[in-house]
Amino acid sequence: MAEADPNSGILRRTLDRIYTAASAVAALCLIGILVVIVVQMCARWFAFTFPGSSEYAGYLMATASFLAFASALNSGAHIRVGLALTALGRHRYWGELWCLVIASAASTYLAWYAVRLVYWSWKLKDVSQGQDAMHLWIVQTPMAFGACLLAVAFADNLVTLILTGRDNIRETLADQSHAE
Repeated sequence: MAEADPNSGILRRTLDRIYTAASAVAALCLIGILVVIVVQMCARWFAFTFPGSSEYAGYLMATASFLAFASALNSGAHIRVGLALTALGRHRYWGELWCLVIASAASTYLAWYAVRLVYWSWKLKDVSQGQDAMHLWIVQTPMAFGACLLAVAFADNLVTLILTGRDNIRETLADQSHAE
């Protein structure tokens, strides 16, 4: 019986599309930061006020960061312990397994508390202390979604490693060079 390609299933394609879509939204957030900064500069030049611009740039940066985490993980852009894993030689699988178990647990813990933070901010009607007085649950929601997506990505890699013997993380050019 031929072994099925782990990257051909509908779940695999769906997860990859979600990771890609989240990274596209993260890129739009970076463009949003640029727009906020340019508007802030123009406002200063023409003696207008743009209250809350620093807060909006911060919200967009947090959103961009968290939404890009899962895609960055699978594209090999996260800092990994590649040297230590390479040094394990034939025991690399166990090192990868240990790393993915720890990362899955830590990211799930982060996601759980990020979602709880959104809930309590919504329930308590918490607003930011900046000039914008934004309801915090609104700006915390994309961060919580990104944290959940990162937890899914780590769990996805863990399950794939257990089932196929390799994860979904693409090697970077530095990993491929095997330079000493």
